[in-house]
Amino acid sequence: MDLFQIIDKINGFLWGPFMLAFLLGAGILYTFRLRFIQITMVKQAFYHTFGGLFNKKEKEEGGGITSFQALATSIAAQVGTGNLAGVATAIAAGGPGAIFWMWISSFLGMATIFAEAVLAQKYKEEKDGQVVGGPAYYIQKGVGSKALAVFFAVSIIIALGFVGNMVQSNSIAAAFDTFNVPRVVIGIIVAILIGFIIFGGIQRIAKIASTVVPFMALFYIGGSLIIVFANFTDVLAAFELIFYAAFNPEAATGGVIGATIKEAIRYGVSRGLFSNEAGMGSTPHAHAVAKVKHPAQQGLVAIMAVIIDTVIICTLTALVIIITKSYESGMTGIQLTQESFTRGLGDFGYPFIAICLFFFAFTTILGWYYFGETNVKYLFGQKGINAYRALVLVFIVVGTTINVPLVWELADTFNALMVFPNILALFILSPVVVRIYKDFKTKG
Repeated sequence: MDLFQIIDKINGFLWGPFMLAFLLGAGILYTFRLRFIQITMVKQAFYHTFGGLFNKKEKEEGGGITSFQALATSIAAQVGTGNLAGVATAIAAGGPGAIFWMWISSFLGMATIFAEAVLAQKYKEEKDGQVVGGPAYYIQKGVGSKALAVFFAVSIIIALGFVGNMVQSNSIAAAFDTFNVPRVVIGIIVAILIGFIIFGGIQRIAKIASTVVPFMALFYIGGSLIIVFANFTDVLAAFELIFYAAFNPEAATGGVIGATIKEAIRYGVSRGLFSNEAGMGSTPHAHAVAKVKHPAQQGLVAIMAVIIDTVIICTLTALVIIITKSYESGMTGIQLTQESFTRGLGDFGYPFIAICLFFFAFTTILGWYYFGETNVKYLFGQKGINAYRALVLVFIVVGTTINVPLVWELADTFNALMVFPNILALFILSPVVVRIYKDFKTKG
């Protein structure tokens, strides 16, 4: 048995039913304890996300970033290759019905991610003149476990800052394969661009994210809507197939995919959670830095991030794949997504996905870099940052030349290791979140 097979077996256990139950359990807990906040507060979530977008006073305040910039930084990490390849994999393995279960997981994830953002705001602190926060901070200060906090910090640095960003840079290099540019050259260019941004600190990262993320999201949404509107008469049938296949996957597709209900649930739930990162402990680092009057405000902004990531972007990807009937091609992953957009947009489909893949992966590197940086500060203070930055840039270049499957497996392993302490903290600190939410509701 080689290294890949060993790690694959470990991940099969780590990301098995227990993990999904753990993540969904947190979502169910907070959904009921917060009285279905995903429904009752969606209007307020929209207001707190976009209400201060053009508020000049908010932008000029120092020490931290605006609520919208925190959202953009969070979405930069959330909207990535998973929105393109992950959705396609879910449909290829679990049938169109997997999308229904993706919606269910994202619905529950909204409550979880609200809790994460609230706790990040509650337990944030100032280090070396900069605001920092995230799971390591609320695990140590809220739960009272320094060891668990350190375990989380080390896991996320490896999972996202190093290993995860190797995969993202590899995706960028792959997007340019058709132009016959050596992958290592792409890696060096990407490293230079990332280096320029990250050496400017969170303010520069947030500024770039708040500029690029809306553009890339609208670009992808626009391309998807062109296909959807061009096939408008098939949209209702696509939704009917999703709902029917969620409970009768094999009958719905005539046995083309051969998916079972178990597979539809497994792949739909897992890909949904991996896409919006609810409960994984990554996005709280961005939400902690936002300057808001009440922690619950940023929690509502975090809910909007899941809506944009999964409810809008992932759903559009699914509709394009189903409407064009590309899911019957036998393809999976990014190849399936490329096939569906080529069928929908013609010759422009392939470069369209290549452009989207570049921006999605590039912004994910920025978000994941920052999440790792926050934990480096937690462990070593400011003195560890320059070494961390240098290592990230090296991993970006190396990532363009690696064997991707093995690195993906390693990333999944460390992702699992960082999820457990974060979810444990969410269960323990649920009374704190509920108390803060009630206070917010009381003050109106």
